[in-house]
Amino acid sequence: MTKKSKNRLTLTIGYLILVIGCLAVLLPLSWMVITSLKSMTDITLSKGLELFPSGPTLENFSNIWKEYPIAVYIKNSAIAVGGSTIFGVICASLCGYGLSRYEFKGKAFILSFLLVTQMFPAVMKIIPYYKILTSIHLNNTRIGLLIVYASFSIPFCTWMMYGYFKSIPTGLDEAARVDGSSAFHTFYRIILPLALPGLVATVIYAFLQNWNEYMFASVLMSAEEKKTITYAISTMADSYRIQWNYLMCAAIISSVPTLAIFVVLQKHLIAGMTSGAVKE
Repeated sequence: MTKKSKNRLTLTIGYLILVIGCLAVLLPLSWMVITSLKSMTDITLSKGLELFPSGPTLENFSNIWKEYPIAVYIKNSAIAVGGSTIFGVICASLCGYGLSRYEFKGKAFILSFLLVTQMFPAVMKIIPYYKILTSIHLNNTRIGLLIVYASFSIPFCTWMMYGYFKSIPTGLDEAARVDGSSAFHTFYRIILPLALPGLVATVIYAFLQNWNEYMFASVLMSAEEKKTITYAISTMADSYRIQWNYLMCAAIISSVPTLAIFVVLQKHLIAGMTSGAVKE
């Protein structure tokens, strides 16, 4: 077999693996979209996966807003997740910059401790968080959930920002100090803009992690008007009925913000990664 034939075979195998991977990802999404366009009668009478529903309808998307307070669920998620993402990324950026630029006693311990906190199963933290929020009267509140989500994001996001700040030469900080710039001004005006791709990646990670969270929301937000969208979707199925078309509609609605965040920030991420910040 010639070298050209080997390269062609390798390329073919690579494309085949990509196609299989795409199908594995797209098949569940296709089933979700197809089911959301069906009536309950069509779903009940269906004998298998149909690529095209016989009588597609968009009424499910309008009816679900009438039968369930979807807007309230999304608002709760937006406040808790949006607030925790902003607060968490700000704290992570400041901590990551400080850890990457300054040497002090206990630095290695702090970095190790941030990673160790991620090793404990989330279920172990439910009771402590519940008791703490109850003692400070923040249980079953959006602010309480915001604080919990921020505590999830900060440790790993700090590591992400620390790694990216380390890739930026310290010569920029030294030059700024010579010009009389303060440490915070150097961070905010010079280093942070250069860390845009790392900052965007951190925002995407924090947002997706918290938006898709279910377990803590189900324990800490028991009131109907305080439910997040992910927790509310699970409560739409009860022992009396399971309206699969409504569940799929809610799942699609829930995925729209995550897709929007990624689409909006993707160009900034790619632009930052392909542009050279410093040439040495």
